[in-house]
Amino acid sequence: MPIWKGIILGIIQGLAEFLPISSSGHLVILKEILHVDLESGGLFFDIMLHFGTLVAIFVAFWHDIKRMIVEGFRILGDVCCNFLIWLIGFSGTPRKYRRVIRSSYRKFVMLVIVSTIPTGIVGVLFKDTVELAGTMLFVPGICLLITSVFLVIADHTDEGEKRPKDAGYLDAGMVGIAQGIATMPGLSRSGTTITACLLCGFEKRFAVKYSFIMSIPAVLGAIVLELKDIGKTPLPGADIPACIVATIVAAIVGYLSICIMMKLIQGRKYTIFAVYCAVVGALTLGYCVIK
Repeated sequence: MPIWKGIILGIIQGLAEFLPISSSGHLVILKEILHVDLESGGLFFDIMLHFGTLVAIFVAFWHDIKRMIVEGFRILGDVCCNFLIWLIGFSGTPRKYRRVIRSSYRKFVMLVIVSTIPTGIVGVLFKDTVELAGTMLFVPGICLLITSVFLVIADHTDEGEKRPKDAGYLDAGMVGIAQGIATMPGLSRSGTTITACLLCGFEKRFAVKYSFIMSIPAVLGAIVLELKDIGKTPLPGADIPACIVATIVAAIVGYLSICIMMKLIQGRKYTIFAVYCAVVGALTLGYCVIK
């Protein structure tokens, strides 16, 4: 694969992963219409593109992610201590249990865990359906139109006030289901989950932050599941430079896209993305009809 193709794929992944326009849908359209070969070592290439966007999330939200990792281990420690206290209780000696969720970051960790569960269930149950949809050009066309509707809803939803301490686990579960559904090519993961967050009453900046950070365990889980199949489609040595460039470009463009989204969420500015998705979706369906 030439370097320029790697740059194009990196730009598309970095932009469409975080801007609400669907990276999976654009890659399907690019493959079918522009005849870009994504099959030779495609699985490894796809993993590296997602790794690039994961790097962007870690850089953009490192302060929050670091705190969440620390609090996650502390939660585990408190749970283990409470288990020991429970065991000691059988001896007749009363003990006071530790309060596990006692800060906003601990609540944030639990919300992300709760969201990840339905995402994983939906992803596993509909894995074959999603893979089949990726071979049909009309699917991303339809899903892009649906994404357009979601973005219009997001633009017209009043801002809520929920932050980690106020958000409920039912809210987290609903957002997790939305993320699972958004694995369909053409459904923007960020657009779908941010819309779900806003409908659940999340504060705008927290909605965007939550949408991006909750994608980390989902993407890591998908990568782990795909690792076992890497050997079936090894990346040719000649494509390694393009893969490295694509990963770096995806990380840089992804970080810039996150910055753009954090600014856009302050106003009702999703209309341009809604129009874009509607136009691309309609053109894609039109292409399917006349093809």
